[in-house]
Amino acid sequence: MNYEELIKSAEEVSKCAYAPYSKFPVGACVLAQSGKTYTGCNFENASYGLTICAERNAVGTAIANGERKIRAVAIYSPNMQNCTPCGACRQVLAEFKSDEGLDVITLCNDGIRVHTIDELLPEGFVL
Repeated sequence: MNYEELIKSAEEVSKCAYAPYSKFPVGACVLAQSGKTYTGCNFENASYGLTICAERNAVGTAIANGERKIRAVAIYSPNMQNCTPCGACRQVLAEFKSDEGLDVITLCNDGIRVHTIDELLPEGFVL
């Protein structure tokens, strides 16, 4: 699956987000080392700390399906260009990055932008 397809999957699943408080829907699609993809969207809670981001939702789905290594994640929000992961999501992504690394794919006015997780989270906490 190419990065354009990952972004399209993230865009599609963002429509399922439950964001009644922030009005900020987000979708994510992870590409596992196996080649399979998994999607997730954010879902909020009145107790804000219980909110789950799209990226962690997608990673959790991958983990629940036996995956342990992620090669890439595409993130999309209709409300923001270059919607990069929050700090908690960066740490979770770093935990499961593949041996080759992990690309973070976002959509901008000028097209797709790719960062590595190591660029977004230098010196992340990984054992």
